[in-house]
Amino acid sequence: MTRPTVADDVLSVLREAGATTVFGLPGVHNLAFFGPGPGSPVVVRHEQAATAAADGWARRTGRLGAAVVTTGPGATNALTGLGEAAAAGSPVVLVASEIPQRLRRPGRLRGVLHESRDQAAVVAPLVKAVRTPRTAADTARAVREAVVVALTEPRGPVYVDVPADLLGAPAEVPPCTVEDGAPARPDDDALAAVTAVLAAGTVVVWAGRGAVDAAGPVSALARRLGAPLVTAFGARGLDGALDAPPHEPEVAALVGSADVLLAVGGGLDGMDTRNWTMPRPPVLVTVDPAPPADPPEWTPDHALTGDVAVIAGELAAGLPGRGPWWDTGVAGRVRARLRDDPATADAWTLVEAVESVTATGAAVVCDMAVAGYWTGGYARVSGPRGLAYPVGWGTLGFGLPAALGVAATGTPTLAVVGDGGLAMAVGELATLVQEQLPVTVLVVDDGGYGMLRYDQDRAGAPHAGVDLHTPDLVALAHAYGLDAVDVPIAGLGAAVRDAVGSGRPHLVRLGAALLPPRTTSPRWDDE
Repeated sequence: MTRPTVADDVLSVLREAGATTVFGLPGVHNLAFFGPGPGSPVVVRHEQAATAAADGWARRTGRLGAAVVTTGPGATNALTGLGEAAAAGSPVVLVASEIPQRLRRPGRLRGVLHESRDQAAVVAPLVKAVRTPRTAADTARAVREAVVVALTEPRGPVYVDVPADLLGAPAEVPPCTVEDGAPARPDDDALAAVTAVLAAGTVVVWAGRGAVDAAGPVSALARRLGAPLVTAFGARGLDGALDAPPHEPEVAALVGSADVLLAVGGGLDGMDTRNWTMPRPPVLVTVDPAPPADPPEWTPDHALTGDVAVIAGELAAGLPGRGPWWDTGVAGRVRARLRDDPATADAWTLVEAVESVTATGAAVVCDMAVAGYWTGGYARVSGPRGLAYPVGWGTLGFGLPAALGVAATGTPTLAVVGDGGLAMAVGELATLVQEQLPVTVLVVDDGGYGMLRYDQDRAGAPHAGVDLHTPDLVALAHAYGLDAVDVPIAGLGAAVRDAVGSGRPHLVRLGAALLPPRTTSPRWDDE
């Protein structure tokens, strides 16, 4: 039997940690990761797509996502995906090669292929931790540590680089134990104090991404309190949550009218709170799986840290049940207004088309596009982890490559993108076809950067840099081997249902210019 290599051991550790599909792109320094077997990484067309796909996998599964890339430009190409994963709290491990150790000279940059003075230092500001092993045994330890660090709250990406001449060397796996401590439980006095606060007044429950894996207990706690459940973008799909975002004036007024804001799992970031200008109750209680990495903008009056599901369950057990104190029809009225307003009617047709496939279990991935903003903020999704939306860092070009990772889980996936974002990752259409992933790409083509064009219109400025030449997208999709169709707005729902239902790679093009929703910052103050 052939002895496993360092690269074999790395892939084995990543798979055992939950990344049963690894994404990557081969280069001369990292070919040891790629082989004829079924465990070889899925090959993408750009390294940014590798880390975005790993992020999509992690968001969909809640498990580790992983990518492998080559030295130098391969590593730097992957950075944008790591930054987005960091903003979303996604547990992603990126393993990059480094130049062979036999060619490295300390303190000297000699012009070796792909050489950098300090490759890891380029990556460090965007990740939770960096590991730079330089022996086979150290690599075994480093990748196991990276997995634990990425999956420990607060979750985030970890970077490991390994010299190219180590990857093909025999693996050395010394006995090593990596601690992954259990979350602490709040003391009884802290729980009792919060229970008293919640019992004494009206409450809005605000759920962030840290509530997703505790979806059942968090929803049950909201019902126990008779409280509206408002979700940040990272927690959409929780049972019983309002079907309208807090950026809409009616929902914002509801949030501000309560006595207590109970924020579970974070989500009180700038994009969700209109840069902390939304109305908020006088008392703030937070429940988080771990202390935040940075001081919060809003200081809580009471803060509980630990297993979110356990804490939510204990709070519910200590509270009397009560009926809703709020107008439960508020979200329905917001949705009806948007449906009936001629300015937003086409956008609402898009939302309904998306909902027609999420109702059957399809997952949705949005890009930073006007169509993505409507989908990410308003469309009902299939459940927790049913939506991947890059609103944290705002990565244009995220939609298609992240959809690779979501669909690799076996989930029918709808990627909602604009023509500008699609152009940034259009090569991944080839990946869809080669891997036969069940992805439908819905591209809303407005001939440019529609959101930025809107910004210029509001400022009274002429259009500059926002109008793009866009090719015949249906013909382009056909050239890549996808089924593709061009549809009018009236036929959008049927076309999306047919495409997603086929289980094959599809592209659906809709030519439309949509008004951005109130979830976009230029419209935060619109009445």
